[in-house]
Formats: sequence, C-alpha cells, structure tokens
Amino acid sequence: MRVCVVGAGAIGCWFGAWMARAGHEVSLLARGAHLAALRAGGLKFEDGGRSETFAIHAAADPAELGRHDLVLIGLKAYSIADMLPRLAPLLDADTVVMPAINGLPWWYFYKEGGRFDGTRINCLDRDGGMFAALDPGHIVGCVVHGSAEVLAPGVVRHNSGDRFIVGEPDGSTSPRITALAAAMRAAGFDAPVAPRIREDIWTKLAGNLSYNPVAALTLARMDEINANDDLLALIRPMIAETMAVAAAYGVIIPVTVEERIGIARKIGRAKISMHQDIERGRPLETDGIIASVVELARRAGVATPMSSTILALVAERARHSATIASG
Repeated sequence: MRVCVVGAGAIGCWFGAWMARAGHEVSLLARGAHLAALRAGGLKFEDGGRSETFAIHAAADPAELGRHDLVLIGLKAYSIADMLPRLAPLLDADTVVMPAINGLPWWYFYKEGGRFDGTRINCLDRDGGMFAALDPGHIVGCVVHGSAEVLAPGVVRHNSGDRFIVGEPDGSTSPRITALAAAMRAAGFDAPVAPRIREDIWTKLAGNLSYNPVAALTLARMDEINANDDLLALIRPMIAETMAVAAAYGVIIPVTVEERIGIARKIGRAKISMHQDIERGRPLETDGIIASVVELARRAGVATPMSSTILALVAERARHSATIASG
C-alpha cells in the first residue's frame, strides 16, 4: 500500500512509522524544522523504550509525492480547510482519505442517513468549501485512542494506546474499509471496523470536550485533573451536556458519565493535546472540540451552560496565547 501522512505530527508520524515497519511505502507531508530533520536523518521513533529510525520520503508539496492508496490527515482541525485543495496530486478515484482528528469532523453529516443528512456545521465549514475541495466519497471515519508526542524535530515518541477505530460514513462494511482495517491490524494497530462510527466519535468527544479545555486552562496533566474533585465537578456536567447533544442528533453514547471518567483515568499522567498546544504557543482546536457541539446544541434547543462557559474562557485563553506567541 502507498500511504501518505498529511500533517506529520505526533499521531501522523506514529501511524507512518508502524505502517512503514509493516512494509508499506510511506510518505510524510511536513514543513519547517520538522521537515528538515525528517529529510536529513529520517524519522526517529521511540516506542516502549525502543528507538528506531525510518528513512521515509518527506516533502512540503503534495505534488512531489504522486498518487496514493491511503491518505491519512493528521493535521489540527483548523489547518485542514487550507490543505484540502492541495490534496489532488495524491488522489486517484479509489484513494481512501482518513482524517484522524479530534472533535467533530467537517464531514460528520455526510451520509448520516437520517433527517440530519447533509447538515453543515458552520463553525467547521462556513461556506461549504471543504466539501467542494474534496469529494467526501473518498472519506472514511477514524477515531484514535492513543497518544504520541513530538519530542524534537524529527523525533516522535509513542506514549500509550494503539486503537484506531475505522468506519464508513454510511455504516457499511465495504471492501475498502475491510482491507484498510486488515492492513492496520497487520501493522500492529487495534483497528476494529465500527458499524456506527458516529457513536465512537461522540464517545471520544465527551472526554475531549471536557478534559481538553480544563487542561488548557489549568496546565494540569490528566492524573492531576482526575485527582482534583473541584475540576471533576466541571468535567461531569460537560460530559453530560455532550451526551445530551449527541442524543438530540440520534446518537446514544454507550457509557455513563462515571464510566467516561474511568476511561480518561486510564490515560495516566499524559499531557493531552490542548495542554501541549498552550505550552507550544499553537492555536487550540476549540471549533472542532467545543464550539461545534455548542452550535449543534443551540440548533436543537439543548442547554449547555457549563460547556458554553468553558468555551468562552478557553477561547479567550487561546487568543492571549496566540498574542504572546506572536509577540
């Protein structure tokens, strides 16, 4: 399989490393110091105390890489719209595009199959340009349960987890999703095919929406949040609100609030994504993780007082972080 990772950050490099180890032809689309390091010394990948180096073709321009069987999008959600028009050189008619992103994806209501089919989430795709830039027929859903971290340019460490849940937007067990999952399992991933990928999206999102902004505001690690009863008093209503919004759109999250907190406890001491982004002066994925849910809640008449309050706080925190980083 020819695999291109668009956005060779932590998750993308982890995916690329394991697929390359399994014998697939992998390319990485990257930029800046990370790209320079990948070109000069390959991808240095740390996993379970073992260090490996992979000589993987890295480039800044998709036109240098040619057609691929699988394109994994590992970008932050706010960077995807500008990249989608540039993906054309990577695609042929059968190329599978797998966005491995946090939060609600822009394609969420594509082939949803119910009364919300075709609905657009405005804060993610305000003018429909993302659907115009990439035929959504290429897309398969993906929900990642695992963590990795860029330690330095060209150096990535896998921290925990190995679960990449995949699924067709229409819920079918298609030949392409079956083949993709088999290839990922052979590479070492726990890659089940989900008959209801949106259920998996919401189950992860219930944790991301609650824990990520709290981590960004406090700079607390996951174990510190879970040991703090006052912070958990914020987390619980945000999870419950997320469950209520999902239910309004036909998805029942198959865990309780306490069970979802139990899943989060398994992450241990990790710095989750918004915590890392604040420390590195990067923008936050507030739209995909929080604002999109608040938008859908307002449309459906679901009250989200805690999530809306935390959204206002973390959006302002992000604005000041960006000012500090640029200054």
